[in-house]
Amino acid sequence: MTDSDRTYLGIDIGTSAVKVVLMNSQKELIAQSCEKYDVSELKEGHIEIDPEIWFQSTEECLHRIFKDQNAECVSVIGITGQMHSLAIVDERLESIRPVIMWNDIRTKEMIGSLKRVFSGFSGGKQLSRTISTGSPAAALCWIREYEPECFSRIYKFLIGPDYLVMRFTGKCVTNYCEASTSCLMDIGSHVWSEQVRKYIGLSESAYPALYGSSEFVGRVRPDIARRFGFRSDARVIAGTGDNAATSVSTGCLEGGYPVLSLGTSGVIVIPTDDIPEDAPGKRILVSVDGRKFICLVQGVIQSNGRTVNWWAKDILGISNLEELEKNINCAKGRKENLLFYPHLGGDKTIYSDPNLRGAFINLGNDTTKTDMYYAVIEGLSFAVRELIEKMQISLERYGSIKVTGGGSNSDLWLQTLSDVLGIVVEKLNGGIGPAFGIALLAMYADHHTGPFEKISDGYVRVNKEYKPDPENHAMLNRKYQKYLRIHKALEYINDSDTVPSDADGSDFSCRA
Repeated sequence: MTDSDRTYLGIDIGTSAVKVVLMNSQKELIAQSCEKYDVSELKEGHIEIDPEIWFQSTEECLHRIFKDQNAECVSVIGITGQMHSLAIVDERLESIRPVIMWNDIRTKEMIGSLKRVFSGFSGGKQLSRTISTGSPAAALCWIREYEPECFSRIYKFLIGPDYLVMRFTGKCVTNYCEASTSCLMDIGSHVWSEQVRKYIGLSESAYPALYGSSEFVGRVRPDIARRFGFRSDARVIAGTGDNAATSVSTGCLEGGYPVLSLGTSGVIVIPTDDIPEDAPGKRILVSVDGRKFICLVQGVIQSNGRTVNWWAKDILGISNLEELEKNINCAKGRKENLLFYPHLGGDKTIYSDPNLRGAFINLGNDTTKTDMYYAVIEGLSFAVRELIEKMQISLERYGSIKVTGGGSNSDLWLQTLSDVLGIVVEKLNGGIGPAFGIALLAMYADHHTGPFEKISDGYVRVNKEYKPDPENHAMLNRKYQKYLRIHKALEYINDSDTVPSDADGSDFSCRA
């Protein structure tokens, strides 16, 4: 097989679907497939999935792709996916219980005490600030507390896409990206935290080995090679988390500029050491080779594309969003006082409050469903601005912000975002995302041609620019100041200990 014949698989295990892409050595997409699946929520906030569903869905995608493509040309396989989700396996490498997903909130009552405990450890300030519902450390503490029999059987824990790496190679490993956001690692020293390990009560052997994202874990298992038609020498790299993989495919990791992904959640990432240590946001440790490390700072709007789908599809019953957006009167929406607060499923970065919820404010008898849809888009754009400001990211320094993800297909959303931020929004080409990023890392591992900083050269393109209208920006800026008051108002409303008073300050709670 010549170098020009070699192909590279990128597999992305998402929250609701797996996406598989096949790329050639010229960085051209030659095939792709997607398979959707459902997570379960048997109890409110307990969001889980059988990890074998990930493997079975990947299998469906691979069979479709290799109907028309030659599986023997696959040289390297890269696997990425949702960060934080926790899988545990026994000595036979079989799943002990369903995966606890990244957006699971069963641990919300434990987070306060965990923050206090972790703050006293080495690197505790970072650990205390990072731990939240969905963190692997918190999920392990929950299993120890409520499912001790499962906890006692843990041979290895794995994080998100690590499970599929294990299924393909038989090796239990993770990468520095997944480890650094697990709250199980001392980021400063790049090793697992001994203090956290002892607190949770795991043995050292339960921890997966640490690898750089493009380091080879091993060859595909013989049964996997036979199942899909791979060569026996096809290799698998350790991979990385989906946001880090996206930062590769967008050029963010190499170029040093911010990228916003408008997916199920809204995620902004930027490689930098300049953001103040006390600013909110997770510090992600990214290493391609296991020797050189890059700090990628990440902030999240937890309910983003999901919020749009909730309003348009679940409430309005409309699946064609493009048709719906044609009927939106943006000029009317900007002028109205109608506001939407979008944190339907809590918040991890701005307020670290899993109990935070959304709201429509200033509804009137003349409010229409399209008015409310515009308010949803506007509210999500306000949330992005608040996130960027709280993280102390100076967009003016970069002159624009690059945007990817499913939400970037909405002209309404991107123009509103540009007007809210007062900066150019650049929509990246469609071949962008975690699956493409991990395929690029797989190709890099195979060739090591040129510096890593050139990995996305010729791949990243801006499809369309959205420029802010000064008048609209000024109008939305005034509206944004009102938006910022909503959080305090909701705190006041939801505080059962608060006793309201009338204009003269007297208590009216017990009046007849």
